[in-house]
Amino acid sequence: MDNRGKIEVRVVPGAPRDEIVGWVDGALKVRVAAPPEKGAANRALERLLSRELGLPAARVRIVAGGSSRRKLVEVEGLAADEIRARIGAVDSRGRKKREFRP
Repeated sequence: MDNRGKIEVRVVPGAPRDEIVGWVDGALKVRVAAPPEKGAANRALERLLSRELGLPAARVRIVAGGSSRRKLVEVEGLAADEIRARIGAVDSRGRKKREFRP
């Protein structure tokens, strides 16, 4: 089974820190500290997403929009809905949200 989910990502390079902002108009908004030079921001995006999804970096890659702020990212081993669920469990600074326990 070839399970490769794809999500649209809007990247803001040159930010003070790497962070996942959240879902905006169907796309994941992400800020990365790396500048948009020589692929540095793209590599930072792939590293951030792989870390937050709990996957090896080799399983997250940009498949379209390499020189644009709008990118299509493919994640090997997760469907798009699973990607959304995992990232939905991340707060605005890219930290895992804690489960609410009454």
